[in-house]
Amino acid sequence: MNAPWKSGGPTGRDQFAAYLCDEASLDVLRPIAIEMGWQPEKCNKGGLRNAVQSLAITASPNILLVDLSESGDPLNDINALAEVCEPGTVVVAVGQVNDVRLYRDLIASGIHDYLLKPLSPSQVRDSLAQAQAVFTAPRSHDGGITKPHIATAVIGTRGGVGASTLATSLAWLFSADNKLPTALLDLDIHFGTGALVLDLEPGRGLTDAIENPSRIDGLFIERAMIRANDNLAILSAEAPISAPLMTDGSAFVQLEEEFRQAFEMTVIDLPRNMLINFPQLVADVNVVVLATELTLASARDTIRMLSWLKAHAPHARVIVVANKIQSGLAEISKADFEASIETRIQLSIPYDLKAASTAAKLGQTFADANRSTRAGGAIRELSRMILDEAGEASEKGAAKPSLLGKFDLKAMMSKSTKKETAA
Repeated sequence: MNAPWKSGGPTGRDQFAAYLCDEASLDVLRPIAIEMGWQPEKCNKGGLRNAVQSLAITASPNILLVDLSESGDPLNDINALAEVCEPGTVVVAVGQVNDVRLYRDLIASGIHDYLLKPLSPSQVRDSLAQAQAVFTAPRSHDGGITKPHIATAVIGTRGGVGASTLATSLAWLFSADNKLPTALLDLDIHFGTGALVLDLEPGRGLTDAIENPSRIDGLFIERAMIRANDNLAILSAEAPISAPLMTDGSAFVQLEEEFRQAFEMTVIDLPRNMLINFPQLVADVNVVVLATELTLASARDTIRMLSWLKAHAPHARVIVVANKIQSGLAEISKADFEASIETRIQLSIPYDLKAASTAAKLGQTFADANRSTRAGGAIRELSRMILDEAGEASEKGAAKPSLLGKFDLKAMMSKSTKKETAA
């Protein structure tokens, strides 16, 4: 619910409304509402369900205080609340469950703050004052401070070369090690493994976007993406294999545009057939990681794809990565491979079956589960090569507006970190 914010705010919205289950909490809240210049009549009896029913037929307020005490499934009910809240609403939740995990999940879902009952006047006053400050504060896109957004497409020259492993690892490193708000878009609609690698359910976000491209906006992105950590959100699918992909690609382009507004890094796991069918996907990509292996078939397809990228994405920096290298067992030597493709292999990643098995058993990305291995170190080096592109873009002044164009995720994340430490 720190939903996409629009300057100027819609007219006709109340400054404040509250839905609390018990009279004791209402007795604490009403004097504070009067003190802050709000109407005490806006402090309503009833919890989250009452709030959803009421806001479904009326405009949502700037600041909403809602009670979760009677909710059996707070996270699902919060999603129902998000459906009826207008952009910009700052939501403060109240509840009886003192659980750090619940707090983290609520913050990740967009809640500004979570207060425990019984309420104390100072606690409520401070939280509402902070919520008011969040609502009235100028967003980063108004401040003239811009950072480069780097979009990276990871493409495999052949099936099984490990492009998805590289994509998920890079997204994790950008978000966890570099603390950059990152989006991972897995465009293998039927057989994608982006969510599976992280032991997550993919949800219906991507299939909904394909079916209804007109729905894609900042608020849709906030609701549809699955959060893997504080800085990483994933959009993937497991579409039925009986359902062919019916799209002109406009949904994917719109998703990339929204990612540029909401995140600082985008990683696209881009199957080569999607590249052929929707060449517009690389129109605004900054870096292309071309994953290959030292085989005759890969050499042929690397040549073809390099030629295609030169014609369709001349602006993108192409990094050729030889993956799963086994010393003495390569079908083609590295020197012969480079001579064939007329381009240098910038990075070689050794084959490590044990490390791959470890990552799968732990439900973690390869790079996260294998930080001390040579293969893990090579992937971290790849992430640094991509981040160098961000530095160069910043120096050239070719940056695009980044985070907080539509989301207040940074403030939410820093707030989550502070509260989690306190808890």
